[in-house]
Amino acid sequence: MDNNTLLTEVIAKAQTWLDGNYNEETKNEVRRLLEADDKTDLIESFYRDLEFGTGGLRGIMGAGTNRMNIYTVGAATQGLSNYLKAQFPDVPQISVVIGHDCRNNSRLFSEISANIFSANGIKVYLFEDLRPTPEASFAIRHLGCQSGIILTASHNPKEYNGYKAYWNDGAQMVAPHDVNVITEVNKIASVDDIKFEGNPALIEIIGEEIDKAFIANIKKLSLSPDSIKRNSDLKIVYTPIHGTGVKLIPRALKEYGFTNIIAVPEQNVVSGNFPTVVSPNPEEPAALDMAVKKAIETDADIVMASDPDADRLGVAVKNDKGEWILVNGNQTALIFIYYLIRRWKELGKLNGNQYIVKTIVTTEIIKQIAERNSVEMFDCFTGFKWIAAVIRENEGKKEYIGGGEESYGFLPEDFARDKDAVSSCTVMAEIAAWAKDNGKTLFELLQDRIRLWQRKRNLGSTQRKIGSRRNCTNDARFPQQSSQRNCRIESKSHKRLRFTENDRYRQRKSD
Repeated sequence: MDNNTLLTEVIAKAQTWLDGNYNEETKNEVRRLLEADDKTDLIESFYRDLEFGTGGLRGIMGAGTNRMNIYTVGAATQGLSNYLKAQFPDVPQISVVIGHDCRNNSRLFSEISANIFSANGIKVYLFEDLRPTPEASFAIRHLGCQSGIILTASHNPKEYNGYKAYWNDGAQMVAPHDVNVITEVNKIASVDDIKFEGNPALIEIIGEEIDKAFIANIKKLSLSPDSIKRNSDLKIVYTPIHGTGVKLIPRALKEYGFTNIIAVPEQNVVSGNFPTVVSPNPEEPAALDMAVKKAIETDADIVMASDPDADRLGVAVKNDKGEWILVNGNQTALIFIYYLIRRWKELGKLNGNQYIVKTIVTTEIIKQIAERNSVEMFDCFTGFKWIAAVIRENEGKKEYIGGGEESYGFLPEDFARDKDAVSSCTVMAEIAAWAKDNGKTLFELLQDRIRLWQRKRNLGSTQRKIGSRRNCTNDARFPQQSSQRNCRIESKSHKRLRFTENDRYRQRKSD
């Protein structure tokens, strides 16, 4: 298609928004796009429809068919409503949970969705304010709902928002429901097909009661309460990076028994503009800049950060030279799995019926730890919904210990079914306290695991330099599209941070 033809089609598509049943604010924005000399934004906004894929919706906010707005969100919610009514004809009252993060328009999209669900006769449990994604997953299960949605774009730039759909197990949808919902959403041919007029009688606001229940479950995860008591004053710097974690993570840490949680005040400010960072992604060193500076000022033991919807966890620790380093996703998963399996074993909780889960691009050291302790390990596709699918398949048959992925997501429990920075933060703090009880730092604990793996791996084979890359393209377990970045054997490949006199840090190359 040539540019003139594309522009003609885009203008015609935009005109339908001026002629259709859209609000005046939206029409004014469309007029601005049409009248602009540079048609780039117009084309980007209308050249295609924003797809409701297997992961839901995600896109830049604005007017247009290729943007996140009340109409694209509305179509998704109407399609999901239609599917739920077809799937649960015998349920007297279908119900859903709606949660949202700190992003601009997330509350608006949540309220619009609540109106649409209720207009379709579906009971809505709407969180009173922003909440972590894993808490919304928990609420679906806790309240016995058939589905749920969360308005979030995770750690994407501030221009973005998203819409994630969940099934009755509290996990993101997988086949056949994901594909079937897409079919229903694609049937929404006009804005007039969307029922925007809500039924307030079917909308119930939830909040503190779910917070209490969620945290009560998290407190039951503790495997080393005596270590927490002896190290209750562990210096923990935590930042929510302007997101939902501020609602629950400091509170969860305190109720777990930690008394010295050090905030980063500038980043405790809830804001969809993320004013102190370029990207609110705890995988990025710059996102932890202020937290690490606070750790230096206070001589902290550990730094933890969560992304805007509090499902991913970033960790920084001091190495043996006193430098602060970022622990990558593979290393975080390794620390969790080692600790959980070891403590389950020491407490006599292992009987051969337990399992862990990882994605196929996550470190194989986890597998070796599981095998040595007769714990079954499941490898699954990349994406946390596949970890949740394994949990669902084994529900009532085997006992889940934990599961994670290299992209900074971990779930140390199964009462939620999405990666969970709330429970992960509390358990990671406990691991730090337990390590301290045993005369070690988290860095030393990690290095011990890696050195042990190296020794076992090098027996009868040529030693490979630490940080070298695995050739995953020839391994049948790894899809061809997997980047070799995800298959790195993680050891000294963590990002080191060196501080100048001004306490500014820069990324330092691995040894």
